[in-house]
Amino acid sequence: MPPKRPPSVAISSTATKRRRGTAIQPIASTVSSVATSSQDDGEDFSPLRKEFLRLLSDPQYKGRGVANSALKSHFGDNYTQLVPIINELTRASRLTMSKANGGNEVYFSLLSAVEASKMQGLDAHSKLVYQVIESAGNKGIWTVDIRVQTNIPQATLTKIFKQLETRKLIKPIKAVTAKTKKLYMLYDLVPAKEITGGPWYTEGEFDHEFIAELRNFIIMCVRRMNRGKGVSIQQISDKMVQANVSRVQLSLEEVRQLVQTLLHDYVIEERGVTDEGYALFVPAKKITTMCEFGWWDVLCKDFHFRGIRFEDDVVLTAHEPHHHS
Repeated sequence: MPPKRPPSVAISSTATKRRRGTAIQPIASTVSSVATSSQDDGEDFSPLRKEFLRLLSDPQYKGRGVANSALKSHFGDNYTQLVPIINELTRASRLTMSKANGGNEVYFSLLSAVEASKMQGLDAHSKLVYQVIESAGNKGIWTVDIRVQTNIPQATLTKIFKQLETRKLIKPIKAVTAKTKKLYMLYDLVPAKEITGGPWYTEGEFDHEFIAELRNFIIMCVRRMNRGKGVSIQQISDKMVQANVSRVQLSLEEVRQLVQTLLHDYVIEERGVTDEGYALFVPAKKITTMCEFGWWDVLCKDFHFRGIRFEDDVVLTAHEPHHHS
């Protein structure tokens, strides 16, 4: 009996051709000559399928997906056997394909069962818009760029946006650098800091009150921890986590930024290092040192014969010039 013909590559159904921009061409050419090298229908692809799903489920590929070149490198000679798996997942709306930044590299992204159910019933244009937004990752993409890349009229795009938002597949985001414009990204992605402004912004506005609270807490740490002999940025960060003073988790670099503002305002100063070489911070000396006498004391006849101690432990003995500015 002659061998059965291998399954054909039916991947191009979700990859609609576009006339301009970063058009996603049919993917059959991506895995060229695969059909002739695939195994019989009875081949068990279960181990390969599990490895393929595991790779696409890796958190580092969330949003953009796995590049086709990365699949070739990872699977080696077994790469050609991925075709039936890709076709199966594509038909079940579990797999999407896109091209990022106008390049020719194809990226594969895995959808969860919940996301796949949300994709059911979407037409080609809606899936195309989803793929373009997906390729933008957590930096999002402006609506005008979506229109250019998909060549879909604005009225149709507006309906598609509303449909995808209703299904919680995408969400609109406003960047702190352009509050009047709207960009889109996948619903479950956390926007990049350059888009939201990071923890220092709340609903697109610079949060002065929140920053002031954190600065005051750092000042308290510098004054009270280690008996005021110096505290490192890591110790300050650990104390902030322990006291739960921030509504968002701050990285060590973000704590460093707060410390830098206090250094700039000369509220604290750097003095010494830890055994590991990390800088220690202490309360800054007062720029204008106050002393223990008042202006009326200057009128006393024996003023020039007094010993005076200033708050920074500077002592002037009798018969030294007692002027203070």
